[in-house]
Amino acid sequence: MDKETLKTHLQSTVRWLAILIIRKYQPGIIAVTGSAGKTSTKNALYTVLKDSRRVRATSANFNNALGVPLTILGDWKEIKGNFFWVKVILISVLRLIFPLPYPEVLVLEYGIDRPGDMKYLLDIAKPQIAVITAIGEIPVHVEFFSGPEALAREKSKLVESLPAGGFSVLNYDDEIVLGMGERTRSRAVTFGFKEGAEMRISNFEQRMEGLRPSGISFKLNYGGNCVPVRLDNCFGKVQASAAAAAACVGLLFGMNLVKIVGALGNYETPPGRGRILDGVKKTFIIDDSYNASPLSMSAALDTLHELKAKRKIAVLGDMLEIGEYTTEAHEHIGELVPKRADLLVTIGSRAKFIADSAIKKGMPKKNVRSFDTADEAKLPVQELLRQGDLVLVKASHSIGLEKIVEEIKTV
Repeated sequence: MDKETLKTHLQSTVRWLAILIIRKYQPGIIAVTGSAGKTSTKNALYTVLKDSRRVRATSANFNNALGVPLTILGDWKEIKGNFFWVKVILISVLRLIFPLPYPEVLVLEYGIDRPGDMKYLLDIAKPQIAVITAIGEIPVHVEFFSGPEALAREKSKLVESLPAGGFSVLNYDDEIVLGMGERTRSRAVTFGFKEGAEMRISNFEQRMEGLRPSGISFKLNYGGNCVPVRLDNCFGKVQASAAAAAACVGLLFGMNLVKIVGALGNYETPPGRGRILDGVKKTFIIDDSYNASPLSMSAALDTLHELKAKRKIAVLGDMLEIGEYTTEAHEHIGELVPKRADLLVTIGSRAKFIADSAIKKGMPKKNVRSFDTADEAKLPVQELLRQGDLVLVKASHSIGLEKIVEEIKTV
């Protein structure tokens, strides 16, 4: 049996096991989707709910046709070992035969790459609550769709699937997401920075301790109540949005806003998604290297702009899976760089469009360097650093910018 046939059989097996597990144990299901902020929101949801419910959340990047069933079947952290899938299947069968402990709530991340993906995941597990984070004008994975509108329609199938007694938690700041409220029978609850959001974020600040970025603070406003929030070691408005979305869900579970904010005090940024690290030569790194889309890249540059530092360096790599929008998206990012960074380092063939655009917008050519790979760039980036520098590192995952982070962070 070839590998592709084996994968097809395996995918079918875990799919049916997951469907049967859901039927037997009937957990509450919260599904999270979007083109940016999914993992941060999923982690914030887990942080808010875990002390009052038995909760399991998607691990790592288990958000696809294999990963979602795997989360349903058990608390697996990684796919590892020659007999991993045999173990998963045997334990799942035992769970179907015997009444074993199982979570009350599953927090599942639904990653959508191609047309039909959402239907496939919904056929396995239909949620009662759906959280839509952000889509943006040029969403990641758009290259596999006819355009951004088609990808948004695919993601909107999540809210369309909700029952009349369900809830859709929507980003009020994203027009495409907000419009999904018209495509669902469920009760829509909104979060965001703009006036009109039911869970509104205000007084947002990036906090500093001397020259070291230390976190963010903001207020959550809901139903006439206003509660201050402080999150350590994370940056950017996307983290505040994740907290606000989680707060909406906490309220749906009967928690009060003060208790929710208290739980959020234990929130930790996922690795590679805006976490601050100490760098060599007494520098600081915003490690946002795990993934990138035009929306999240723009937001990361805004964060770099808002933080204080002696010198700011943007280390940016290719944004993948955006198809015909590749040149336009990278050039737009390049236009943003000169007002947000003092130095620019790009990695990858597509990121060269960022470099060229930044130079056209007035960034001195001597302040821009381009490399083909992360391996080529990591030592030159380290040599570039000076005490007090703040370095943003961001690209799509397969560009491998975590290698640069490893090179320039302190041990």
